[in-house]
Amino acid sequence: MFVWSKRLVAGLLGGFVLLLVLFLLEGSPENSSGLKIHTTRWMALNYAGLIIWVFVWMIDQARVRGKNVWLWLLPFLFAPLPTLMLFVLFLQRRLS
Repeated sequence: MFVWSKRLVAGLLGGFVLLLVLFLLEGSPENSSGLKIHTTRWMALNYAGLIIWVFVWMIDQARVRGKNVWLWLLPFLFAPLPTLMLFVLFLQRRLS
């Protein structure tokens, strides 16, 4: 699992933070959304399923390497993508 480089992860995390800040600054609470409620619910259901699937993968990878994945649960619930990237980097550390 030595595919991810530290430069790649730093760039992805930086891009994520930049897009998050841009999203928060551009959104105004006065505007109503054009999405229908069932579309929003469908997207939320798909997102929840993806989050569960990725965390199960994290459990499997941690079990194979003898690490504790439950420490990563709370950060994963608040920010799944950055936590996943940091988890992958954590698993790539060389043991001495």
